[in-house]
Amino acid sequence: MGMLDGRVAIITGASKGIGRALALRFGREGARVICAARSADLVKETTAEVNKAGNRAIAFTGDLSREDDVRRLVAAGLEAFGKIDALVNNAGDGGPTKPVQDYTVEDWRYTIDSCLTSSYLCIRFVVPEMIKAGGGAIVNISSGAGRRGLPYRIGYCSAKAGQVGMTYGMALELAPHNIRVNCVAPGAVEGDRIDRVIAGQAEVRGIPTPEELEKLRTGVPLFGRRTLPARVRVVASPSRIPRSPSSCARPTSPAGSTRRAASARASISCSASRSSDRGCRNGRATTRPGALPYTPPSTPRRSTTGCRACATSR
Repeated sequence: MGMLDGRVAIITGASKGIGRALALRFGREGARVICAARSADLVKETTAEVNKAGNRAIAFTGDLSREDDVRRLVAAGLEAFGKIDALVNNAGDGGPTKPVQDYTVEDWRYTIDSCLTSSYLCIRFVVPEMIKAGGGAIVNISSGAGRRGLPYRIGYCSAKAGQVGMTYGMALELAPHNIRVNCVAPGAVEGDRIDRVIAGQAEVRGIPTPEELEKLRTGVPLFGRRTLPARVRVVASPSRIPRSPSSCARPTSPAGSTRRAASARASISCSASRSSDRGCRNGRATTRPGALPYTPPSTPRRSTTGCRACATSR
């Protein structure tokens, strides 16, 4: 018996990488999965892998930055499985790597729409179905670039930072409806996207790609220990999707109780590739056996943007 038996989950950006790994994991845990992406052939491959393992999944092809396509996605999930319990907002293109003065409005709108607008639209049209079902779970896949920044990537950094703010706001708003909202901010993940970013950074700086890669390895903590998509899936699986409205406390006053009720649901996970081996920004050591040593700062900062273990209410 899996952790997600009887659940129905939409996973966007499920054509490859993190999205594909999540779809396979959700299927193994018993969820019925709607795999969504723009690349028809690739998302069908993901769906075939889930079904081949004896689980149930359907493929959906569309542009999730378009309202009509998101409406069709939700309708397809309801037609196939009758409800929606979970949403993973993983869709998004990294956009170009350019100096800000060369970053056009078209570049900006494409990247923001791909990463951030798609998340907003999916939440907008999935939430009514979660409320009908008595609750649910939403996971936004952000990026370390949205928290620490990355040169020549203004659109991507802005979009991913937007997902972090979206997570906090939605957690407070949706807590009374028994809907938990979390965010995962991975560091560098192996795959074609990080390879394109490295090549783009090298081109902007006018240096060979191997030299840029070496600069990142020596200058960015743990960059040489880039994680795999299959490791991100464990953090993002909403294993405790609320089963009924009574499974979490309902707030009694909008000023304080809503914020406290949401604090357990609104967390930004640092534990993908970079911070899991060092600790979170609040100073909580999360070092695993065999990981690099980490010494917390002398005065830990009180912040709501720490790891899930130490997220505190404002």
